[in-house]
Amino acid sequence: MVASSVLTADKHPRLLLWTLLVVYIFNFIDRQIVAILAEPIARDLALNDSQIGLMTGLAFALFYATLGVPIARWADKGGTDRAKLIAVCLVIWSGMTALCGVAQNYWQLLLARIGVGVGEAGCTPTAHALIADSLPPEKRAGGIAFFGLGIPIGGLLGTLIGGGVAEALGWRQAFWLVGLPGVALAIFVWLMLKDPRRARAATAAPAAPRQSMLESLKTLATSPAYCLILGGASLVAFLSYGKGVWVLVYFMRTHKLSVGQTSLWVGVTLGIAGIFGTWLGGWAADRWGKHDKRHMLTLPALAMLVAAPILFLGYAADDWRLAILLLILPTIANSAYYGPAYGAAQVLARPDTRAMASAWMVFAQNLIGLGLGPLLFGALSDLLKAEYGAESVRMVLYVAAWAGLLPALLFWLGARALGRETNGKDMNDAVVAHAG
Repeated sequence: MVASSVLTADKHPRLLLWTLLVVYIFNFIDRQIVAILAEPIARDLALNDSQIGLMTGLAFALFYATLGVPIARWADKGGTDRAKLIAVCLVIWSGMTALCGVAQNYWQLLLARIGVGVGEAGCTPTAHALIADSLPPEKRAGGIAFFGLGIPIGGLLGTLIGGGVAEALGWRQAFWLVGLPGVALAIFVWLMLKDPRRARAATAAPAAPRQSMLESLKTLATSPAYCLILGGASLVAFLSYGKGVWVLVYFMRTHKLSVGQTSLWVGVTLGIAGIFGTWLGGWAADRWGKHDKRHMLTLPALAMLVAAPILFLGYAADDWRLAILLLILPTIANSAYYGPAYGAAQVLARPDTRAMASAWMVFAQNLIGLGLGPLLFGALSDLLKAEYGAESVRMVLYVAAWAGLLPALLFWLGARALGRETNGKDMNDAVVAHAG
């Protein structure tokens, strides 16, 4: 019975991983394209930096993070077809992205961005649970990191496509171009992607009673490792989302690059660095954490420690080419946390709360990171404008560079806690892999 379940669950893992990667690429294209379009939108709709921060951050993140938890609870329910759930969410966020292009004022655009957040709320935790159910324990961090490649690839494509189309046709057309194809992708996901849990439902042993949302949070909150990893990941998200928006504005304001130049040189270079960093983090977590789980987090802890001073020098450089060059290594370092952090969360989670373990982390990351990062970066920039003028964004990025030492410390402490909680224990991986 067990062997049959393994065969059924693992029949098409590559199709599942590649399909989910493409979905996540669309997810981040639609999420991040607004960053490269922020400056032309601000000029067209007469927005200040705080409004840009609200539009690119909190308006999206508040609904994305809040709805992610109940949707994850639904995804963990045994009768839910998680593949079809992702397809429905994809239709919603793609359609709302296209609607951003018809917004006639700030409030209409804000509501459309909220709609994007509502749709995307169902993607990440559900996908993590699908991956964890489809791969053996020793390959989960790598599988989740592979899925996480959608972040830098989507960010790169969103920046490149958004900048190029905005410069050639306008920012409205850019939203239409990236939003509408997502509907076609959703049809493919609905028809082709299969939930491995449903395929083995007929032969699976009766599942243990599920924890409620609050019970799952209480269980995870009693894990020092999970709390430290969640804290580190949330701070990385706060800094990454803030820098993701404002570093593009910084190159336009301080180095006088056009939207097209910024999308090409900054977006492509740092996008490729992010892709490599995300892959590297997953590879290192699987390889180094195979025999000692604490080493799943060794790379992100050390990498972020090294990244801080180099990042500061990059923002301080007066030549834009040197600035981009100096930002490559920190971008690799700051992208390496995704697979290790979410992979460790799956190690710590119960089989029936896999989506919830990711959802609570996504909740914190996006409410703190995406919600507050761009907004507070923008508000601080507004406060510093009286003294620094167009250089106010550079001053904010100086602070952000050194703040990267905080998640480095949390990941280091989280690694030690993860080792104490998992090493030498029977993690019941077979039960986790085949639980219904």
